[in-house]
Amino acid sequence: MINLENKNIILTGATGGIGNSIVDTLSSLKAKIIVTGTNENKLKELKNKYKNIISLKQDISKHNELESFIEKCNTELGDKIDILINNAGITKDNLTIRMNKEDWEKVINVNLTSTFLLSKYVIKKMLKKKFGKIINITSVVAHTGNLGQANYTASKGGVSAMSKSLSLEYAKKNIMINCIAPGFIETAMTEKINDEYKNQLKSKIPMDRFGTPQDIANCAAFLCSDLSNYITGETIHVNGGMYFS
Repeated sequence: MINLENKNIILTGATGGIGNSIVDTLSSLKAKIIVTGTNENKLKELKNKYKNIISLKQDISKHNELESFIEKCNTELGDKIDILINNAGITKDNLTIRMNKEDWEKVINVNLTSTFLLSKYVIKKMLKKKFGKIINITSVVAHTGNLGQANYTASKGGVSAMSKSLSLEYAKKNIMINCIAPGFIETAMTEKINDEYKNQLKSKIPMDRFGTPQDIANCAAFLCSDLSNYITGETIHVNGGMYFS
């Protein structure tokens, strides 16, 4: 039922585990995708693997470059940006009393401020077309909290709250803004967790397993499609029942 043949999409954080799955799924649904990240070799691999993508290296922490980056994307996509997926993010974990101001600011700047700026510049383009979608990847811990992640949870909680405000501002302009909040997903990050802690985490998940990047990609595909055209301001939780909003 989902066909994204005429959709032009920008995806940040395309080279990670979740990003890779989103690229693979949306590409299979015939979307045209600009993939971005900071790892040039991985971007080249994506470009070689998929015919319907454009790869642009961009460090989204460089805020003074983001407006020109969106301008470049807009040109590459023929003055038609349909969807922005803000997937890129970083962690700098530590207990609060040990967390330095630099690590606080780095996480806020990338996860929250960059998402705000990219959304702002994309919305300006979408207003001209009277259509657009922004999908922000947040996290279950934005809603539950997590030990050692005061900076990360603040950034992702901020994204969720900001998305609600943006959705209110631009709903009448047919621009929909939603979030996906993954639970614990099988990625390179969770592979580093020791077995004892993994078992503790799984005990909190009613489905008794971690999710897969594909679970997030499936949700992203739905939100990209016309099947979700009456949904805005929502956070969809993909966490195996770990948290109910």
